[in-house]
Amino acid sequence: MQLIIVLIAAIGAQACQRERSLKSHWHQSHAKRQASNATFPPVLDANEQILLDSFDNTSISTWSYYYTHGAHVAGRNRSMAQWTADRWAEYGFASRLDEYYVFLNYPVSNSLELKYPNGSTFTASLEEAVLEEDETSSYPDRIPVFHGYSFTGNASAEYVYVGSGQRVDFDRLEALGVELEGKIALAKYGGPFRGLKVKNAQEHGMIGAVIFSDPGDDGNLTEAKGVAAYPNGPARNPTSVQRGSVQFLSIYPGDPTTPGYTSKKDSPRADKSNSVPHIPSLPISWLDAQPILEALNGFGTPGAEVNRTNWVGAIPNVNYSTGEGSGATLSLSNIMEDSITPIWNAIGIINGTNQDEVIIVGNHRDAWIVGGAADPNSGSAVLIELSKAFSKLSETGWKPTRTIVLCSWDAEEYGLVGSTEWVEEYLPWLKTAAVSYLNIDVAVSGPVPDLSATPDIHAIASTLMKKVVYPYRGSSDQTMYDVWFEESGEFGVLGSGSDYTSFLHRGIAAIDMGAGGGPLDPIYPYHSNYDSYHWMTTFGDPGFHTHKAIGQFLTLLLYHLASDSALPLEPADYIPELNTYLEELNETIASTNGTLDLSALTSAISTFSTSALEFNDLRESAISSNDSDLLTVTNHKARDFSRGFTSQGGLPGREFFQNLIFAPGLDTGYAPVTFPGITESITFEGDFDLAQEWVGKTADAILVAAGILKT
Repeated sequence: MQLIIVLIAAIGAQACQRERSLKSHWHQSHAKRQASNATFPPVLDANEQILLDSFDNTSISTWSYYYTHGAHVAGRNRSMAQWTADRWAEYGFASRLDEYYVFLNYPVSNSLELKYPNGSTFTASLEEAVLEEDETSSYPDRIPVFHGYSFTGNASAEYVYVGSGQRVDFDRLEALGVELEGKIALAKYGGPFRGLKVKNAQEHGMIGAVIFSDPGDDGNLTEAKGVAAYPNGPARNPTSVQRGSVQFLSIYPGDPTTPGYTSKKDSPRADKSNSVPHIPSLPISWLDAQPILEALNGFGTPGAEVNRTNWVGAIPNVNYSTGEGSGATLSLSNIMEDSITPIWNAIGIINGTNQDEVIIVGNHRDAWIVGGAADPNSGSAVLIELSKAFSKLSETGWKPTRTIVLCSWDAEEYGLVGSTEWVEEYLPWLKTAAVSYLNIDVAVSGPVPDLSATPDIHAIASTLMKKVVYPYRGSSDQTMYDVWFEESGEFGVLGSGSDYTSFLHRGIAAIDMGAGGGPLDPIYPYHSNYDSYHWMTTFGDPGFHTHKAIGQFLTLLLYHLASDSALPLEPADYIPELNTYLEELNETIASTNGTLDLSALTSAISTFSTSALEFNDLRESAISSNDSDLLTVTNHKARDFSRGFTSQGGLPGREFFQNLIFAPGLDTGYAPVTFPGITESITFEGDFDLAQEWVGKTADAILVAAGILKT
């Protein structure tokens, strides 16, 4: 059962990376019917040809080099923000910097020491190796390993291995009789977002958390299986450390001191304890984790007997025991500098003739390291090239029908801060004017196209993938659609994890796009010093050809959304998705001892289906009769209907998340849950009365959306 899998299984969710655990099954079957319809080479109109011809992989490489050769952690990258705005201005966009004053913290010092029962010690290096081949790994301003929004403090105690740190992992430990209170949690990456690992440890009375990367997540591309490690090969460097935020992202993204309102210099500051930890935490490499885990061998329950998904990894000489009674202790120190500091979003605008219809395109700019060649600056480089392409098109006299807004967000890595504050500031305008938000974060970390989107964007995205020649594993005679179809043919369901979140949860159509690695592709050194220009040019995308193709697709999507007289959003494509989500909800209910009356939800989906199909008839009439006033009406209905899904207030205990069709899971942070108010009332609260209340609210939201579409 898919929803149960999302909620309780280990999910490889990582910040800024697209979550693959929920997919649009309807679109896969729809795609199969379309698979033979693509032509090669693609047929382009004159404007499409200009846009695609303007993309040059060499200049993308130039933009990438700039972004990946200077530290640009959040709040400390104003010159890079200005450089971005200046490039957009050169290419015809009216550009500016929007400044916010937000809570961030930065590393001052940290340490981690293992003390064995015999009194001997091991001190973790908390460093990534300097590599001669990778010049930025030795930069003096390279960023130390740390967790953003981690708590300043010291902790010294015995420690317990807690698997992936998901709620069900802690439940299993308690069932095994493991004492957790007063201990330090040792968790592996994978499964829930790292901040929720710390949150779960904190809620079980633990006093600190250490999170390590594990080569078991790398499949067959490991040194233990004979594959050379970076920089000599595609396997993970054993000193690689995954930095990242530990904000409680499924509760609230954005500045934790200004929940629900914009962070300006004089903004009142709220208590942040509900959304950031109050125990210290550190990330470490698997090499540093090895002796710490080895010290637990033979104590507690062996990993193989714990009987939890993904509990056992692949670090040599480690059996992943729970470890109680080992007598070994950890001493953890994490000292952070807390600061209310400015951040800068670069904004570029080309005004359209329809001022009440706006397409927003965004990518974040901040990175945990000097490099960030994939995350996020593969997307940053693409956006510069996109602005150049539209400059070329503007030379023909073309102007967009709808306003285009380019956004380079700051502080995404801490918790989607720049985009959230911007949406909070401009929400009244966005609610009335925003047509869609197009997100490109990790444009390229491998060769496989990967897209997640609200259902109304599926059709136009599928069509335009057929117009992009996609270089793939040495072949250049396929379209992006061909490759996407062969690899998955499915759109992911959006939850959270990148800057589309604030838009999605205010009822704005959204898509998140990029390309990642398959099981045989080089291991992407996520949030590590080795996410560098050297890694990208050697392993990630030599020649920047995938960057070019993904950028061309984004550019075509933006062009058609901004220019087509009939807005190419398809509300009716929600119909099969809503029915799929309903089937999955029924399966969830069937797996419990409870009962739930879903008649209101079933009826609401039926009403929505009728309204969406009537809307299609109305739009066809507007197009065939060339009735511009009627076409404006239908365009606005397509723009606005999804606001209905957010019309009933936020989810219980996390009011920021207002979309009642899909949301990030409470214990995943990124991975999506459908009909979340209903589903999580059952799976987490075990409260069927509350679930019944959310059946009514969810049905009402769908009816509001149907009412907006109604002719």
